[in-house]
Amino acid sequence: MRDKYTVEDLLHLMAQLRDPDGGCPWDLKQTFASIVPSTIEEAYEVAEAIESEDFEHLHEELGDLLFQVVFYSQLGREHEHFDFSRIVDTLVRKLVRRHPHVFPSGDLYGENDSRSVNETQVKQNWEAIKAEERSAKGEAGTLDGVAAGLPALTRAAKLQKRASQVGFDWPDISGALDKIEEEIAELREAVASGDRDQAQEELGDLLFSCVNAARHLKADPETSLRHCNRKFERRFGAVEAALLAEGRRPTDASLEELDQLWDKSKAGERPDSAE
Repeated sequence: MRDKYTVEDLLHLMAQLRDPDGGCPWDLKQTFASIVPSTIEEAYEVAEAIESEDFEHLHEELGDLLFQVVFYSQLGREHEHFDFSRIVDTLVRKLVRRHPHVFPSGDLYGENDSRSVNETQVKQNWEAIKAEERSAKGEAGTLDGVAAGLPALTRAAKLQKRASQVGFDWPDISGALDKIEEEIAELREAVASGDRDQAQEELGDLLFSCVNAARHLKADPETSLRHCNRKFERRFGAVEAALLAEGRRPTDASLEELDQLWDKSKAGERPDSAE
């Protein structure tokens, strides 16, 4: 066994797993579509490790995510679409092209006289170059190319960001907050009318408006909601623990008592750990 394996070893391992003669039956059954759920799951596990600052296991989660890329590259090679080297080549060329302030000659190893730019200029250049790339792909519309398979909150933020770049945006967060209040009123009206389809549509409008507020706060809506989910889990866990200490379960308590335990759990959190 080697002291340390390399990317080449990983590619060799993947080819062995997919070898019809002696490979892994499970891996041999997989397709591009079948491993998509695993890819999404692995990406979220990386995010969770980072957000929980679990750096001891982050490298392992990153490895699991890298394996997804290697799996796709093997499938691509088998179907003669692409291979791992093409993935790397395309990525490096794209990153060099999108960083002209670092690689003004357009060559990764060429003679470069780097220009001094600030973060705002970098972002402007990045978006302009991406727009050129979309145009080259025939994506002429402002919102073209925003992947439909993204999580809804993330896709909403990207759609809004694109619209903002052409001037369709509130000048500040006050407009977004006013819109939230407007959508709440419309949701209340729809609920009162008993029209469930309309209520669902108004709820979507409200969520979209909340994403707009998050964008103005420069907060990622998916990350914000994940933090909120963890906070809810932590506080409800404390409620259950308090009841369990008395030999009871949440179903044994009234809503009023659950609310009181919730408030106690919330008040008991240390300021530096509360989210």
